[in-house]
Amino acid sequence: MPGLVTATGVLGFLADEEPELKVFALRTLNDDIDTVWTEVAGALSEIEALYEDESFPERQLAALVLAKVYFHLQAYNESMTFALAAGPLFKLDAPGEFEETIISKCIDQYIAVSSARHTPSKSTKTAIDLPAIATTFGGASSLETSTLISPTTPFSQSTLPSKSLLSRTAEDNTILDPSFQPTKEGRSASIAQVTDQTTWAALESAIERLFETSLKQGKYRQVVGIAVEAKNLDVLRRVIKRAAEDDKRSKGGQEGQGAAEDLMDYALGICMDIVQERGLRTEMLRLILDLLNDIPNPDYFAIAKCVVYLDSDEEASALLLQLVTKGDAASIATAYQIAFDLYDNGTQEFLAKVIKALPSGEPPKPKPAAAAAEGAAAESAPLLENQEEADDGDELPEEVAKVYRNIRQILDGTTAIRLNLEFLYRNNHTDLSILNRVRDSLDARNSIFHTAVTFCNAFMNAGTTNDKFFRDNLEWLGKAVNWSKFTATAALGVIHRGNIHQSRKLLEPYLPKQGGVSSGSIFSQGGALYAYGLIHANHGAEALESLRSLFNAAEEEVIQHGGALGLGIAGMACGSEQIYEDLTKVLFADSALNGEAVGLAIGLIMLGTGNAKALETLFTYAHETSHEKIVRGCALGMALIMYGRQEGADSMIAGLLNDPDPTLRYGGILTVALAYCGTGSNKAVRKLLHTAVSDVNDDVRRIAVMSLGFILFRKPGSVPRMVELLAESYNPHVRYGSAMALGIACAGTGLEEAIDLLEPMMKDPNDFVRQGALIALSMIMVQQNEAMNPKVTSIRKTLKKVVGDRHEDAMTKFGAALALGILDAGGRNCTIGLQTQTGNLNMPGIVGMAVFTQYWYWFPFTHFLSLSFAPTSIIGLDHDLEMPAIKFHCATRPSLFDYPPEQEVKVEEGPALVTTAILSTTAQARRRAQRKERAQRRESMDIDTPTVSKTPAPAGGDKMDVDEEKKTKAAEGAKEKEGEAATDKEAASSGNDKKKVEKEKVGYEIENMSRVLPGQLKYISFPAGRYKPVKKPTGGPILLHDSQPGEPKTLIEEKLKKVTTERAPVAGAGAGGAGAAPRNAAQTLLSNWSAGGGNNIQELTELLQLTSRGQGRAARLGGSGAAAAAGAGSGAAAAAGVLTAVDEDNEGDEEARPPADFEYFTEGEDDE
Repeated sequence: MPGLVTATGVLGFLADEEPELKVFALRTLNDDIDTVWTEVAGALSEIEALYEDESFPERQLAALVLAKVYFHLQAYNESMTFALAAGPLFKLDAPGEFEETIISKCIDQYIAVSSARHTPSKSTKTAIDLPAIATTFGGASSLETSTLISPTTPFSQSTLPSKSLLSRTAEDNTILDPSFQPTKEGRSASIAQVTDQTTWAALESAIERLFETSLKQGKYRQVVGIAVEAKNLDVLRRVIKRAAEDDKRSKGGQEGQGAAEDLMDYALGICMDIVQERGLRTEMLRLILDLLNDIPNPDYFAIAKCVVYLDSDEEASALLLQLVTKGDAASIATAYQIAFDLYDNGTQEFLAKVIKALPSGEPPKPKPAAAAAEGAAAESAPLLENQEEADDGDELPEEVAKVYRNIRQILDGTTAIRLNLEFLYRNNHTDLSILNRVRDSLDARNSIFHTAVTFCNAFMNAGTTNDKFFRDNLEWLGKAVNWSKFTATAALGVIHRGNIHQSRKLLEPYLPKQGGVSSGSIFSQGGALYAYGLIHANHGAEALESLRSLFNAAEEEVIQHGGALGLGIAGMACGSEQIYEDLTKVLFADSALNGEAVGLAIGLIMLGTGNAKALETLFTYAHETSHEKIVRGCALGMALIMYGRQEGADSMIAGLLNDPDPTLRYGGILTVALAYCGTGSNKAVRKLLHTAVSDVNDDVRRIAVMSLGFILFRKPGSVPRMVELLAESYNPHVRYGSAMALGIACAGTGLEEAIDLLEPMMKDPNDFVRQGALIALSMIMVQQNEAMNPKVTSIRKTLKKVVGDRHEDAMTKFGAALALGILDAGGRNCTIGLQTQTGNLNMPGIVGMAVFTQYWYWFPFTHFLSLSFAPTSIIGLDHDLEMPAIKFHCATRPSLFDYPPEQEVKVEEGPALVTTAILSTTAQARRRAQRKERAQRRESMDIDTPTVSKTPAPAGGDKMDVDEEKKTKAAEGAKEKEGEAATDKEAASSGNDKKKVEKEKVGYEIENMSRVLPGQLKYISFPAGRYKPVKKPTGGPILLHDSQPGEPKTLIEEKLKKVTTERAPVAGAGAGGAGAAPRNAAQTLLSNWSAGGGNNIQELTELLQLTSRGQGRAARLGGSGAAAAAGAGSGAAAAAGVLTAVDEDNEGDEEARPPADFEYFTEGEDDE
């Protein structure tokens, strides 16, 4: 039947009295509406009258015609409303533009209305903490009541200037979550207001039909996506259960991961990576956790991930108990692996609660442990005692007790720290030639340059326990004074990070003495406390009490400064009220020097807790004090307390950002960065961008741009595009911030777009912008080789050139030295990881990076960057937590992920040749003329030597010519030798090329405990054989299931055990051991001899006798073992003498000489 050409006649039937004719007209119009809709648009009132007439039999047909006409008129809200009224006549599966558009509109409407109707659960911790935080700022005198907002209102809805873009979209934030609808403009008009229940019921009915169609086709993920966006957890639960039922019907009882497990993994991924609202994420995780627990054989690692985020220590301990109770080898290996995951992702407070709920596994030891605990924590001792007594009553079998002991050691970090330390020591590839070049290029008399070399050394050797550079450069080390000495001593903590069992012995020469009588520099004592905290970073169980006692006993401000930093790092997120009280006492002393460190330490102790009492203390004191350093420390502390709180921090952010003090506004921006770190929150990004271009203070603008890196480090590809224009800003602080934002967000990725933006900034006219660009480039290029990124070689050359350029600014050279250290972090075995290998936020890494950015104000904070260094290893462990000697297969070329080549040390004789070539040509011509004249005179006199006269050229043949001839012959011989050497080199290189070609075959074997980069993990596989991993490897410790447990096994020997037991006693003996008396006498004689001008031969003889006597005694003490220990550690003892030398401002330079003399004496011992 041909279609209608005009609708005039058919429209006439609509006015007829017969209902059959009206129905005929509507059907005809419906069939050809795409052609005649322009004419039908004039009769809309008549068709609407038919739809509203309840006696009309085909009201739904009239609604469908109206929907199509409104669709062509682009009035989509009205079109959707009438399409829903059409009921079943609106075909969801019809392949047409009208149907697709209206379905899309229905889904948007459903999501908008459903998410608006969603009420968050009141049981979340965020809802409990918020009123306390609101009262914290409610009484603040500096804040006007008009600026305060409801604690549940996101800060993006707070009152903003009328010109602000944020104020225009504030209403939209209440309708839709920003993560799902990036386009905000005009959305309120595009969403129809569903006022009547009938329309909502029709909408729900249409969506349910859509869901049912998708579920029948097995498209579960689409339904899950809509349910999450709509915040409808009932639909989410129903879909997962439906998938499980479908699995049962299709599999018929067969094992294997089905659609339900897949779907829960997908939902978990969405929840962790996409959902931005903390309350919704918590509800979803709770739902997923409940569903996982209902499955007979669930994914235990997914459960562990949920448990950590929910901070549910009871469920974590119950999960471990359940797995151990099963008793089979696979379950125990899974329990070990989950314990490693919990340690990677949990806070100290969380892990302590999990450990407390587990049996001790050590029946004979609970009483002394409880007795020791009474002194440290009287409240928790009875609980622990009761727990252990109950466990002892069960009389666990030795095998089960051993499992619990192992799990407790994993959870308290002992095992993971030991394995990482062994990995970094065993695979250390630090290139000392680079370090020596940096040292030679920078004048150690300049404090900033000495500090730069210290940081470079600390980062290169972070965690490797290799302090050889300090031992080999005692003269350079002796030039450290005041805060340079503080920083150099603290660098030992970075180098020995994780060496927890030897930390006290290592730092014994530097630490303040308990009795209060301390000799040596207060700067080295303060630096030693800082180093002590760095060694025990985020693992302060064994060190917190001694650190606390040393901090409380300290009276010097410098020692308190170092003690506060050490306490904060070691007690990170422990929430200890006792330490908080101790720090508060020092804060109220109103000392600018240690106030900044104490404010930061309070934030570290209460990290992420949202503690209202601590917030109130810091906020109030920040307004009372007149010291800017204390205000900055309090601002940092408040930001750290709000770490990861998201919406819970909104009220505090609003209060800080409205403060007239720019330092507190700075803290407010840093609070945005830490509260929303890694979330990608759109509202946080909008707030930061708004502040970056509107605040009047350069510091605030700089931190606002820099903070974008913390928000978006999970989406590094989006950052270059976002800061592209800011990188070209007229304001150098904004340019610096954009450089650092790129470095933070793209750390370790080698992202080309980020490098392209940073390369021009290396030539910026401002020295600190160049500094930021160099540091950011090193963060991005860490662990990159030439095969992965060809630009790494040119960047390394640029950094070395900047360090060696005497015309370069000091700040830029400082940045280049830091960059060289970061590039080779941890012996080239560490990357910068702001998230853990399982995908969660790496709390120490994020905090370390945030505090590191404060080096702008205080250089010692630079050491915090070492907290973000994550070892890139794969460490296979069997059921006994031992390392079997196995090999993994990597399906790539060996050169793709290989270490960068070490720098060749060249003996440069070039300058001498250059100086001889720049002689005056006039002088050369004069000498040449004189030489020729003498030669001619001798030639005329020597008649009996014809042979000599024939050999040379027309110039003649005297001794000079013979000498020249000899020189030319020697030169020719040298050239021949060089030619032979060149041919040999070519032959060797060709042989090497052949070898390379052979090596470059795809696929090779790597040993256990080797470096495996994050990008390399996808190529790693386990060869079929005895060992099989319990989960897909994610780097770090991986448990292996042993299929032949009874067979003998070959283990990897731990090298570090031997080294530490020999070295540590010597470092401790440097302060006063068996050889202290002769050393002191020798030092006295040496100082007297040097003071007397060095002319007293008798004193020099006595000095040599004392030296030989001390060496003989050392040889008698320990035989070969003692000799090896002395060779390894005597330099450390001498370094202790250098660093603990007292520096007094009014003593003058002459007091710095004795350390150098003492150092010479110690080197003499080493040579023997």
